[in-house]
Order: sequence, then structure tokens, then C-alpha cells
Amino acid sequence: MTIPTPDELRTLVQAHIADAEVDVRLYSGDDHFEMVVTSALFVGKSRVAQHQMVYAALGDHMRAAVHALALKTSVPNEN
Repeated sequence: MTIPTPDELRTLVQAHIADAEVDVRLYSGDDHFEMVVTSALFVGKSRVAQHQMVYAALGDHMRAAVHALALKTSVPNEN
């Protein structure tokens, strides 16, 4: 499996979490990513459940191509 680009990861998340605002960037090498995902679909879900939704969207990339992911999730207008 080839290492995805930040844009490819963004597209995967947005395909599975329809209203997601996603910011993805590399922070080290070509397989260490930082991602911030904001979605109203996260309302009422624990942080763990929110992260599980993102991991599910990334699918096999999380098991093979993405070495590290610094992930932050939030709901719109959350402080």
C-alpha cells in the first residue's frame, strides 16, 4: 500500500463523515500526519467514539500506510 497524501486522507474522512471539516498535514517524514476533524456527527459521542469514526473512515491506511496520526476531533463551536 502506498503512503497517502494529506488530500487523500481528507477525502476518505469526508466520504465517511459527510459534514466533516478536515485539516490534514504532514509533521514528520511522509507518513506522520496531524489531523483535525470537526463534525456535528460527533455531538453526544465520547472522544474515543469520535476517533473510532475517523479511524474507520481511514480503513486499511491506519493499519499499513499511516505510521503515526496525531488526531484532534471536535464538534462545531466547541471551545
